[in-house]
Amino acid sequence: MARNVGFLILVIHALLLGLAAADWNILNQKKAKYGLQITLKNYCESWRMNVELHNIRDFDVVPEECVGYIGKYMTSTQYKVDSERTIDECTVYLSTNCGLKKDGTDAWIFDIDDTLLSTVPYYKKNGFGGKKLNSTCLEEWMQQAKAPALEHSLRLFNQLKGLGVQIILVSSRRECLRSATIDNLVDVGYHGWTSLILRGPDDENKDIQKYKADVRKQLISSGYRIWGILGDQWSSVEGLPTAKRTFKLPNPLYYVA
Repeated sequence: MARNVGFLILVIHALLLGLAAADWNILNQKKAKYGLQITLKNYCESWRMNVELHNIRDFDVVPEECVGYIGKYMTSTQYKVDSERTIDECTVYLSTNCGLKKDGTDAWIFDIDDTLLSTVPYYKKNGFGGKKLNSTCLEEWMQQAKAPALEHSLRLFNQLKGLGVQIILVSSRRECLRSATIDNLVDVGYHGWTSLILRGPDDENKDIQKYKADVRKQLISSGYRIWGILGDQWSSVEGLPTAKRTFKLPNPLYYVA
């Protein structure tokens, strides 16, 4: 009899644990902590904003609860408006605070992925950041040279070219992607850049921020005056030496250090 009672207690305990696990979710935790009526949209918008503010770093995947929200954002009018505003600020800087010397050494640095070319079509088919990145699959997609242009960035690219600024493309793509990268850029309207710098074998063991900072050091040593950088990752704009101004496009899909 005692044995049966003990077994019954274990069964009830297991059922209660199961119910507690079923009731657990991130919103319940946030409500308990802050006493706020937080919706999933509130939570995911806050997560995205803190990625852009660089408070959230080194994440491997988008939180499972927020994958749908991030997917909608990256394909929304709001993403386009946010990106356009970044480009507008670049244009304001160029017209008011950027004293170009027009001596052939004025330069501007662009990242490529999700700065000039969009990887959203790839991530749309691969969980909008909810799955850990498979670098091999991403490079296979890049080899197809089918990434669409980000039209707002193309507008700035052409504006700078018209001003006689030397356009330097600095990407974390590997050197083996050079041919596909050039084909893709030209096919969607980018042409007339000064240099395209990709990661070579000596850069493989560097983190991206150091690799890009080293590139800037070499460019400055060569006599370039770097007026601006446009990228979608903090690793594209942080580190010394830097440009006179840096501008970051929104991107909550992934984090590259």
